Amino acid sequence: MRKDFGAKTYAYPMPVLMIGTYDENGNPDLMAAAWGCIADYDKIGIYLALEHKTTANVKNKKAFTVSMATEKTVVESDFVGIVSANDDKDKMKKSGLHAFKSNKVDAPMFEEYPLTLECEFESLDEETGLLVGKIINASVDESILTDGKVDICKLHAICYDPTGHGYYVADKLVGHAFKDGLKLK
Repeated sequence: MRKDFGAKTYAYPMPVLMIGTYDENGNPDLMAAAWGCIADYDKIGIYLALEHKTTANVKNKKAFTVSMATEKTVVESDFVGIVSANDDKDKMKKSGLHAFKSNKVDAPMFEEYPLTLECEFESLDEETGLLVGKIINASVDESILTDGKVDICKLHAICYDPTGHGYYVADKLVGHAFKDGLKLK
């Protein structure tokens, strides 16, 4: 038997995306977002509220970074997601995160996040809040590589559960894409 819940945000997994920007004074900022995904081979789409400091920063600098939150960064990631730089100028200092400048775009990267997409601003729909960025580079710390490829089991990326408001680790291999389904051909 099935039960109807109406229109809900029950799509799993929801990534916890960390959006890095510089403000108008060159200060790094970081926020968490769950409403985003890869939109094409070199595009990422993220829904942001227009009043976020991050949205203003992206519009001003025309660049941003997107990192995957990890099991090790749950506390810091949640903190920068619930505290706005519009309200707390010491947000980044309190987070304990360590920013450094991307050498590809005018946006910060953070030492604690081993996988970061460096993006150029492409568009922002003022009506829906859909930010689209062009992915210029994927910067990956060697600590999460196996045989020269990103190893999700080493990344320990977290996902957001919109039903129970929890974070879950996505790091267990259960099948092989473009291979397992061939058994039914």
